Amino acid sequence: MDWLRELLQRPSIAWWDVLDIALVSFLVYELLLLIRGTRAVQMALSGGFLIGLFFLSRWLQLETVNWVIRNLAGYVVFAIIVLFQADIRRALAHFGRAPFFRYFERAQSTDETIEELVVAAGNLAAKHTGAILVLERQIGLRNYIEGGIPLDAMVTYDLIASIFQPGSPLHDGAAIIQGDRVAAAACFLPLSVNPRVSRELGTRHRAALGLTEENDAIAVVVSEETGSISFVMSGDIERGISPDALRTRLRALSGRRRARVPHAETRSSLA
Repeated sequence: MDWLRELLQRPSIAWWDVLDIALVSFLVYELLLLIRGTRAVQMALSGGFLIGLFFLSRWLQLETVNWVIRNLAGYVVFAIIVLFQADIRRALAHFGRAPFFRYFERAQSTDETIEELVVAAGNLAAKHTGAILVLERQIGLRNYIEGGIPLDAMVTYDLIASIFQPGSPLHDGAAIIQGDRVAAAACFLPLSVNPRVSRELGTRHRAALGLTEENDAIAVVVSEETGSISFVMSGDIERGISPDALRTRLRALSGRRRARVPHAETRSSLA
């Protein structure tokens, strides 16, 4: 009964013990998410089998098996690095995109993203190529993203130009941007039912108004007919703005997700 007495007399668990267990559980969970659906799963199963065999050999006193596993352990580590270097890079990149690390890169990445958007909008407007770009803010746009074609690619001028190239399968619909990445393209948005909306506005402008009436997203619309750029926010539209003005609007809102550009500057008549 001594073993039972020792089991019942274990030291109390402190708050840092709970934190320690929680951190390890989180890391194990993230690791399982990373290797799910990859060839690393088979490697993990093999590693688990070898670990189990190691402890079994110690329990059953299988000295030869135990010696072989102990001597192979060092070589297995190098084999994993060589065989799964691509998966390791992907895992490190995944952790590098965590919110904690994004905090330090937010200012630089935001400026680069805004510049790419402004350049893309200006060039699309010059070519009279219709486009609608939606920037996600505090309220998520997952429902619309799932209805489109997922991309999850870095925001660049070349990508945006390719998406809205006439004849492209992604040309119709909106491109939704989350942070510095294009989450999806060819996303269909709800049209505005506001009776005060001018009949001169086309489907893209009505879709931008309909979306921004429901949440805090920002929409940039390029008219195919006039080649003008429109800035849409909170159900208000400012038509015919220049790329420089668009850059100013976006920079004023970056880093302040719930901030609003002054009402007098963003509202224009819908009638």
